[in-house]
Amino acid sequence: MNRELLLEGVGRRYGLGRAAPWVLRGVDLTLAPGTLTRVEGANGTGKSTLLCLLAGIDAPTEGRITGRPRTAYVPERFPAALPFTAAGYLIHLGSIHGLSRAEAARAAVEWLERLGAAEYARTAMSELSKGTSQKVAVAQALLAEPELLVLDEAWSGLDRAARAELERAVLERTAVGGTVVFVDHDPRRLAGVPDATYAVVDGNLRAVTGSSAPRDSYVVVEVEGSAGVEPPAEATRLTVSVEEPGPGRLRLTVPETHSDTVLRTLLTTRPPWHVISVGEESAANGVLTSRSADTDAEVRS
Repeated sequence: MNRELLLEGVGRRYGLGRAAPWVLRGVDLTLAPGTLTRVEGANGTGKSTLLCLLAGIDAPTEGRITGRPRTAYVPERFPAALPFTAAGYLIHLGSIHGLSRAEAARAAVEWLERLGAAEYARTAMSELSKGTSQKVAVAQALLAEPELLVLDEAWSGLDRAARAELERAVLERTAVGGTVVFVDHDPRRLAGVPDATYAVVDGNLRAVTGSSAPRDSYVVVEVEGSAGVEPPAEATRLTVSVEEPGPGRLRLTVPETHSDTVLRTLLTTRPPWHVISVGEESAANGVLTSRSADTDAEVRS
């Protein structure tokens, strides 16, 4: 039977002495079995710190956390350069989570297939693309059917099919009594589904009421660069999703308010990325092309 996770007066600060600033303080939170919780907040407010505390990756400076169930965690940054193949890593993690080697191997195959990465099972982790590495990161968290699943920007870097599969996996977990907590910079992610939404503000949690998913405009940018070259971090940090439609090609979904910044970053990095097309994403997730490769000159001016 899954347990309730309880945070009482939890605080976390880094550094020594009373002068060290608090990242979080006075956090009270109850996560019941079978619930989905979204955490929001601006960059640097402490969302990832909170998720690390929930996942047991970090310990509070003050307060206490009780009732921790069997937990799995997808971090914001996954250490992809590991001395394993994709399947070998998943089998290793499955064993750590308490599965037999045979059970872990079966679960690894299942999740790689579900996430569209089965062909990379025997590929070294260090040779995987960012998107495929993220699929492995998601698979390792799901293969042992955790009671508490903590997702920190887990959809980032996944293609459209894998994003949808992860959403299905989240709903599967809560349907069988699992608890899921997630952070995602796309306000449309699982819109209307969470049982509770909290914002991290001034080092504490505030309940968010009503819809937290405004119908913002999004721009889809397709670019081409040198094969094997990662796009600049500033550009991917501002994107909702990154897909790989072909070798050396990326399709970025970007909030309209950040689109010019992303385009300028891609065009001024060295070597520069060539913009193939820029379009608007409709509410039904269709793409209506509004500009072409002439954007190169438009953004540079």
